[in-house]
Amino acid sequence: MSDGSLSQDEIDALLQETESLEIDTGFGGGSEPLSDEEKGRFLALLGGVIDSQASNLSILTRKNVNLERPALELVTGEEILDQLPEEVVDVKIDFTDALQGEHSYLLDAGTAQAIAALMMGQSGVELDDAALSAVAEAFSQISGPVATEIGNQSGKTVQNAPADYQSVGREKVRLPQGEVVVRLEYPLMIEGENPARLTELYSLSLAKEIINATASAPGRPEAAPAAAGRAGYTAASGAGAQQQRGQGGIAQTFGQSFGAPQGFGMGSGQTPPNVQPVQFANLQGAAAAGEQGNIGLLMDVYMELTVELGRTRKLIREILGIGEGTIIELDKLAGEPVDILVNHKLIAKGEVVVIDENFGVRVTEIVSPMQRMSDLT
Repeated sequence: MSDGSLSQDEIDALLQETESLEIDTGFGGGSEPLSDEEKGRFLALLGGVIDSQASNLSILTRKNVNLERPALELVTGEEILDQLPEEVVDVKIDFTDALQGEHSYLLDAGTAQAIAALMMGQSGVELDDAALSAVAEAFSQISGPVATEIGNQSGKTVQNAPADYQSVGREKVRLPQGEVVVRLEYPLMIEGENPARLTELYSLSLAKEIINATASAPGRPEAAPAAAGRAGYTAASGAGAQQQRGQGGIAQTFGQSFGAPQGFGMGSGQTPPNVQPVQFANLQGAAAAGEQGNIGLLMDVYMELTVELGRTRKLIREILGIGEGTIIELDKLAGEPVDILVNHKLIAKGEVVVIDENFGVRVTEIVSPMQRMSDLT
């Protein structure tokens, strides 16, 4: 090697060493943790529930909501923190039961504050515990359809853990464990608010578990890829949108889910049932006189007594969307007397008290005897 050239043996040795080297792809060596096919399947699954997520947000905020199909990236924790705004609302909603793993949502503080204000019906709210709880409820309603769809496609029981929320600087955001995290960015537009981006994070192990479970389950639905091809979904609140979604779609789904005839009516080819009027015997005047017996004979008969805190009416889609942590507003004001009912008939009103460790009711008003007797008949 006095002339500076390499012999053939030295060249062969260098080539063998080069073949044994691994190319650094930015993920610790080797190929990417998720293939393009796996990413596509995961995006197809999430795309299939965008309409439900947007609809849930629209119901909670009473505004039109546009939620577009997400972009998926495999990133490091450092990259996530570098691209976040200074103040972030971090809502951690892990998956439990058959598929377990870390999962969370991130949203800038300004958009979170706007969502809380819409849900609470107030303007200029601060991001206190009540406002953060409202935002966490919104994210729970977004995460619920995802868990349901994963369970449907995998044939396994998938649940969401209770939401754990905080408003922090970006450096204190809780990230899933692992060198690589699956990040999804959803363009979000709420009527009257500035455009925003909703960030969803999955631990790599959970994402792989979901992809494998939904790919290998027998008889899994194939509609998700078609749904995922849509650019986004706009949910509208109001009478017109409720009528559009309620007629046919909700009724048919509700009927099929709970065993009612398809379409809530007689389908084509069905034979109409044979309906005949009921024949009652004639009432005799003596029977009325016999009813005036001694009421003392009924004193030992048990009757159900209940205390009603309040009532409300909900649409079917709102009832089906109820989950852990859902807040239901009643028609009674705080401090207003509660109703005391016997066999679901109002007899008195009262106020709630605590007796030792049990709830009780102190009667404050009695309904007139004539009205009580007429209600009990």
